[in-house]
Amino acid sequence: MLVTEFTTEVVAAPERFALWEDIAERSHLRNVLRSEEKDDFRARMRLLTLGEATQISALALPHLNVLRTPRLIRQYDPEVYQVQCVIAGSGRLTYAGCTREYGSGHLVMADSSRPLDVTLRATPEKWSSVVATVPRALLPLPERVVRPLIGVPIPSGSGMAAVLGRWITDLHHRAHEFTPRDVPALASVTADLLTSMVGRCLDAEHAVPPEARRSALRVETRKFVERNLGDPRLTPQAVADAHHISLRLLQQLFAENGSSPAAWIRQRRLERCRADLADPSLAGASIQAVAARWGLTDPAHFSRLFRAAYGLPPREYRHQEHRADGGSDRRTEGTGRGAAVNR
Repeated sequence: MLVTEFTTEVVAAPERFALWEDIAERSHLRNVLRSEEKDDFRARMRLLTLGEATQISALALPHLNVLRTPRLIRQYDPEVYQVQCVIAGSGRLTYAGCTREYGSGHLVMADSSRPLDVTLRATPEKWSSVVATVPRALLPLPERVVRPLIGVPIPSGSGMAAVLGRWITDLHHRAHEFTPRDVPALASVTADLLTSMVGRCLDAEHAVPPEARRSALRVETRKFVERNLGDPRLTPQAVADAHHISLRLLQQLFAENGSSPAAWIRQRRLERCRADLADPSLAGASIQAVAARWGLTDPAHFSRLFRAAYGLPPREYRHQEHRADGGSDRRTEGTGRGAAVNR
């Protein structure tokens, strides 16, 4: 099972904080936890497991203080890095005698082998942060290279920090789409992106292996495509220019996954169009408007591409989808004291 969801609201209010302590210790690390909301600690967690020690965990919680002490480190240390991507709320982190404030739009790294004191303030009504846990052994960087970034808020608005932040949150949002076959690739890319971000932030890219840089660049170019699918000017050359690389290198990056930049752009545009055509809330939009929304401005060309990909003309596909029964039986089942939903 890749995804597990927990909520403290499966028990009475006085028992919720103790339940969270148990959940946090089993899913992350043993830390000293405190909260101003201890009498009624409403919190949720979604855990995406990507191997023995690699995982993505989304958190929705109120006030929480997390203390990692030298004694707890001596008792058990899995030797992992944790990268918190802050979506909402604010935090304060004390590490190596220095206290820093951070909030929405920041990435913050922690090392399970280093003491730290973190305080989070958010709301249990929405996801406040997503945490990526990656074994140190998966990063081909010496600990001394990574150490200067521990406990330092990193703005995630641009560069490799933005790519890593979007990747982590994307894994959270798409958690239920993955299968066990996806796990090795997802874990590998997560480690590569973290390696590249560290190298870029510290101007230590000479220490980043070429394969990690290529993996990070591949993810970065695909994310760029996703953000710009609606622009009819999006071409492989435009993607290459935006990343200051040659078209040949871009083609090589995509060829390593058995595709090409042009095929990938076309495939993603068609997939977006197919989703819109099947969406009842967009039934009033014309076929041409749906295609143009995703950068396909020639109606005849779009119709040919769509039929070749899905076996039906766009209009017939829409009619078929809207006639079909769109209901789904969503089952909810408990999986133990702290589990609320597993899908």
